[in-house]
Amino acid sequence: MPNEVPSRAVQTLGVVQGDLVTGDSATIKGEGTSPKVTVTGTVHCRGDCTFECSLSAQSLEGAGYIVVKGDLEIKDLVKIGNGFGFHWGARERTALVVEGNVHARTVDVDSKLSVGKDFDAEDVDVGGRLEVRGNTKSQSIDVGGSFSATGEVEAQDIDVGGAVSIESKVKIVKLDVGGSAKILGGQVDDIDVGGAFSSKDSLEFKSIDVGGAVRLAGKNVGGDIDVGGVCKVEGDLQFGDIDVGGVVEISGSGKGKSIDAGGVVKVGGSLQLEGEMDVGGKVDVGGDLTVYNLDVGGSARGKSITATADVDVGGSIATESGVSASRVKIGSRGEVIGPIRANEVEIEDRARVEDVYARTIRMEDHSRARNLYGEDIRIESDCQIIGEVQYTHDLRTESNIYFAKPPQKVGRLPQ
Repeated sequence: MPNEVPSRAVQTLGVVQGDLVTGDSATIKGEGTSPKVTVTGTVHCRGDCTFECSLSAQSLEGAGYIVVKGDLEIKDLVKIGNGFGFHWGARERTALVVEGNVHARTVDVDSKLSVGKDFDAEDVDVGGRLEVRGNTKSQSIDVGGSFSATGEVEAQDIDVGGAVSIESKVKIVKLDVGGSAKILGGQVDDIDVGGAFSSKDSLEFKSIDVGGAVRLAGKNVGGDIDVGGVCKVEGDLQFGDIDVGGVVEISGSGKGKSIDAGGVVKVGGSLQLEGEMDVGGKVDVGGDLTVYNLDVGGSARGKSITATADVDVGGSIATESGVSASRVKIGSRGEVIGPIRANEVEIEDRARVEDVYARTIRMEDHSRARNLYGEDIRIESDCQIIGEVQYTHDLRTESNIYFAKPPQKVGRLPQ
């Protein structure tokens, strides 16, 4: 026969051989200066139960609101549930609240699990809320509602249906959250969040996939970033490929492979990309912009812009030391402030540029330039050149062109 504590009874126990059964609203006290109850078998809680001590057992099973005011050490399984599962709006009548540390192999709680200090369990499954006020270490954490922790978190996999809030550093292999996630920083290999993700300090990562917004801080080093809305970094960012539906904003410097943004890219320092940059709206870089290929629907600004291949901007370009590329194309009615240096420059109709240095230059109708220096230059109708034109090979012009000075064929172009 198992040892039994009747409903509403108060008993003091020490070491219990075999199983222990507690009735509804029972209270168990422990023996010793640090009160503790040790059960060699399984503890069965039939209803609400309070342990005013630490508890050690092989397993713990219950269907009520169970409170342990000390530490909880379970060698095998913790199973707290009413058999019907947890659903939002239900009272947290199948909960486990531990004021001290928790150590177990497997923890399965239908509703709420609250740990007052450190939490160490291989596999954790909570239907509602998981709250840890110390450090957390686990292989797998699966939470249907929300997960919050004040201490450090180390885990292989964390899967949360609602929200995650971690106030200390983390070391996580995979973080999968349906709602929002907030961490202090640390290391997360793979981040998959349906809503918003934020890290308040430096973060190392392999991939970030977020449906809403990403906010990072400090020095961040990682791989690919895929965000449906906004990606903001208060600090520096080293990355692979960035694909953002809206805005990319980096207060420091950025270094990566490529950026594809539907709206705006703003970088306070320099930005260095190995591959392409494709932006639907505006690019604003406080330092130097270095890229393989630049395609901007609106405007681009930087201290300098250097592209290995092409620069294609629909609106305006503004630089201090100029644009350098194999090919530069300025869209209709566009404007360039600063010199252009390229093999090929195409200035579409009604665009405005300053000084152009290129092997081939083409100005479409009604465009305007200050100075042109090229091997082969073609100027279409109604263009204006308010400075000088120098060429080494061929100059072709159409009608009604304004030259402030007669074009000159020279043996060598200025640099």
